Amino acid sequence: MFQSRASVAARAARSVASQCRGLATASPVASTARSHKVVVVGGGTAGLSISHQLLHSGKFAQDDIAVIDPAEFHHYQPGWTLVGGGLKNKEDLRKPMESLIDSKFKFYNQGVGKFAPTENALTLENGDKLNYEHLVVVPGIHVNYGQIKGLPEALADRHSTVSSIYGYDTCDKAFRTFDNFRKGNAIFTQPAGVIKCAGAPQKVMWLALDLWKKAGLYNPTNAAESPIKISYATGLPVMFGVPKYSAVLEQMRKDRGVEGLFQHDLVALDGKAAVFSTPNGEVTREYDLLHVSPKMGAHAFVKNSPLANESGMVDVHDNTTQHKKFPNVWSAGDASSLPTSKTAAAVTSEAPVLVRNLLQTMEGKALDASYDGYTSCPLLTEYGKVLLAEFKYGGEPKETFGNWFGIDQAEPRRSFYHLKKDFFPWVYSNYMIKGNWGGPKGWL
Repeated sequence: MFQSRASVAARAARSVASQCRGLATASPVASTARSHKVVVVGGGTAGLSISHQLLHSGKFAQDDIAVIDPAEFHHYQPGWTLVGGGLKNKEDLRKPMESLIDSKFKFYNQGVGKFAPTENALTLENGDKLNYEHLVVVPGIHVNYGQIKGLPEALADRHSTVSSIYGYDTCDKAFRTFDNFRKGNAIFTQPAGVIKCAGAPQKVMWLALDLWKKAGLYNPTNAAESPIKISYATGLPVMFGVPKYSAVLEQMRKDRGVEGLFQHDLVALDGKAAVFSTPNGEVTREYDLLHVSPKMGAHAFVKNSPLANESGMVDVHDNTTQHKKFPNVWSAGDASSLPTSKTAAAVTSEAPVLVRNLLQTMEGKALDASYDGYTSCPLLTEYGKVLLAEFKYGGEPKETFGNWFGIDQAEPRRSFYHLKKDFFPWVYSNYMIKGNWGGPKGWL
């Protein structure tokens, strides 16, 4: 949940009363070096889940575990797709960060300046130094709007028809633009490269399509004669990275009359034109409505550290989550090099493995927990139906309900819709980030 320095500076400029109220539960931070058994960098999905699971082990006393994050709020980011579809209010999907940090933790409401893993230390942005026995690096990834020329300005313009569900400030703009749209070319994009929840760019498209269908503005069986035309421009060569689900979604795209622009990576906005990079050079497409999934990547303080691989991610073993060079460093979630989709569902399986192996290492025992790459994408295909993609390393399906009830999860279902809309937000807020939820394994 790390924010930009500009965001942190803006927060600091708020009223003294607000600052005092927000910091009331945080332990005071002195300028001298502090030492902790475990330092967790990040207060997002992975950071809160892991830190609380560690605490529940009963092996840590007051302030043994430190949590670092500069953000003011923790966001339930999977819910932003629902906001884009007009199904949730964004204000209901965030909580003050400090309200979620257990009082037994030392909370540093700061950013990280530099890692020094050979010294078992890191430096905060305010210059304070922290020493640790074990380091867990889970700050998520950075959404880089500026990598697409003209995008920040278009998103900031409240009158423009350019939106994105990938930010708190813009996710509700998406639904407003969809709801007010009556005629023209609508383009939905997905970037090449790393991205949070690779299914989200088309989830919001399917919801918009269904909205326009119900309003009589789009006829899937006669798209050419409909007032609205829909295109899906993705940097990938396919609709989805797992063959089983990709085949279903590709057929859905064809049946619903959506134009597929594959290996089209959005690089710039030029007025009402979207510029894409393709294997055959740049291509320009005119749009009247544009939903953008921005480019994403590692935070600079991770990418430029000794902990990163060539892609800027924390370089850990695929099954153990332990760093390949520094055995007392661990990572999971979006910031890690784990070769699976970056979703909250992945964290439900990654976190218990990381916690178990970290505790084993502290006791001088062999690592005995292994992560198989499990992740999930509850892919909204219309209002009231979800295709529940669950898979592991190698794009191999690993379906919870298929194993239990013989259900084919590639078939969109209303029951899966209620999991996405109602159950998952509830279990996330009440159990997962409190360290009590293990995904397919249920309550911990």
